[in-house]
Amino acid sequence: MSGTPTSTARRLTARRGQDATARLPWLAARRALLAGLVILTTLIGAGLMWRILQSGGITPLQWGILALFTAIFAWVAVGFWTAVAGFLLLLTDRDPLTLARRPRVAAERALPITRPTVLAMPIHNESPGQVVAALSATAESLIATGEARHFTLFVLSDTTDPAIAAAEGPAIAALQRRLEGRLTVHYRRRDGNAGRKAGNLAEFCRRWGAAFDFMVVLDADSRMDGETLLGLVRAMQARPGVGLIQTVPLPVRQVTLFGRMSQFAASLYAPMLAAGQSAWQGDAANYWGHNAILRVRAFMDHAGLPRLPGRPPLGGEILSHDFVEAALLRRAGWEVQLETRLAGSFEEMPGNLLDYARRDRRWTQGNLQHLRLLAAPGLHALSRLHFLLGATAFVSSLLWLGIVLAGSLDAVLIARSEPAYFGSTEQLFPFWPRAQPELIATLLAITATLLLLPKLLGVLLALGRRAGGYGGRLRLAASALLEGLAAILMAPIMMAFHSAFVIGVLTGTSVDWGAQDREGRAVSWRQALRHTALFALLGGLWIALVYWQVPMLVWWLSPVWVGLALAPLLVVASGSRRPAALLARLGLLRTPEPRAYAGLLDERLDPAVDARSEAWMPGPPPPECPGEMPSQTLSRAKAIKADPKETQ
Repeated sequence: MSGTPTSTARRLTARRGQDATARLPWLAARRALLAGLVILTTLIGAGLMWRILQSGGITPLQWGILALFTAIFAWVAVGFWTAVAGFLLLLTDRDPLTLARRPRVAAERALPITRPTVLAMPIHNESPGQVVAALSATAESLIATGEARHFTLFVLSDTTDPAIAAAEGPAIAALQRRLEGRLTVHYRRRDGNAGRKAGNLAEFCRRWGAAFDFMVVLDADSRMDGETLLGLVRAMQARPGVGLIQTVPLPVRQVTLFGRMSQFAASLYAPMLAAGQSAWQGDAANYWGHNAILRVRAFMDHAGLPRLPGRPPLGGEILSHDFVEAALLRRAGWEVQLETRLAGSFEEMPGNLLDYARRDRRWTQGNLQHLRLLAAPGLHALSRLHFLLGATAFVSSLLWLGIVLAGSLDAVLIARSEPAYFGSTEQLFPFWPRAQPELIATLLAITATLLLLPKLLGVLLALGRRAGGYGGRLRLAASALLEGLAAILMAPIMMAFHSAFVIGVLTGTSVDWGAQDREGRAVSWRQALRHTALFALLGGLWIALVYWQVPMLVWWLSPVWVGLALAPLLVVASGSRRPAALLARLGLLRTPEPRAYAGLLDERLDPAVDARSEAWMPGPPPPECPGEMPSQTLSRAKAIKADPKETQ
């Protein structure tokens, strides 16, 4: 357990901070600029809303609307200014971390690989075929670099399903045979799933962690280019004060309509948003749990997770462990960086709205747990902000729903009430309520700008530099328009799902963290109606009431009620492959990554199953090289035990 920071620890932290300032110039100024812009934008939006509401005197309901609107507007403003920062950095070809034209990853490319690195893939009830396909693609790409001798691959199984376990061993054994003499592959299966993924990795670290300097964490669907892996290792070697480097994984290999649209949107917008994040996060970035490299000794010394007091869903095991592990590393003085100049990092994702929502349900519970850690002593301010923004990503849906319902109720009450021209018996002249269409139009324009301009900026970047990868400028523009319209239609459905998830967690409903469905499966009408018919019914009753009382308001609310009314249809369509195939034949929703990384991503290159492998079993894991990984505490500040340069 952790103790109180010593004066030596404080000096080490201060020295690391000075080193980071020299390598990451103007970092404090960047953060101050972002904060100032967000605060100014929020004040402008809240001020306009207040002037609109107060024209007839603000009721308690309207005060609630103003409070909800201000919170949402601030969250939207953070995303907007982050996107603008990323756009400017990519437009001027600046490194988001150093602001230099020549990124550090280019300068580090000549460094020889000297440190042993483990590629660790924790799996739990995953499809063995998918696991082996992803591992094979990454392994072959790494072998092609000629540097695979510095790497070891560990498959860390927590599988509890007997049928999957029976197929898992032979599949890994076949992979071992295929890569024999080119890349060492080990397989470890433990009984149970204690601590889930975080517990799986911690058990590995305690048994074999001391044998490696660095660890690249892979999910079961991760695919990483060999040169990207080398770039991560070189970066860790060249940056001794850095404990973790996160890449930007892009979704790939999608075959459904929802998957193709999500893949297109991520390819177009994620690099810009990540560049903006990296610019102001600097040395206190976040960890997303996979496709990242860790300094093993620092991770073992400082990132052992405690249990939260109380019962699930908000107590017990920390579910979204990655945010907390990054915060613990930063608390100990280690830098956590988001590296956006290393491409070649990929993942797969749920292929329909239901599976996507099911994954978000798990993340909702995990991220709401983080609100309990906001006041934990010793954490960096940005670590607290990561906790807050991560929870807000889901709570914001409930806030949006509150604004829509409260606004509708307020409009109905105003429509049914008699205007009060005299507020008191002593008032000499009547008060004439006055509509303020110019203020409403201004607020709508600002809100639309904050929501839509980041998408336009992403399109402009692609039009200027890499339109060919998206099928040309015309197809790129058409694809962006199609994706934008689909996003507007699907947003109310996700708002309803997230609102239900947040309410469920706050009322004590926990969730099972099982394996994700990444197959891109179709959704039947029965499933769609079972999960979304209530959304459509309640949405229909709500808009019918609004139409009965305030018909003009129906058109203003159409971006919300249309999506809810069409929820079952949209869910069924999201898992369909035929529309996705048709759009692919038309050259729409194309992305440049499959062509740029064909050997890594082409499903036709996935290894065939060898019938003889059913009788094979993987070799035993290597001799242990144990080390301690103490559980930390979040109740008081954590001591820093050693200088990073001494623990390499």
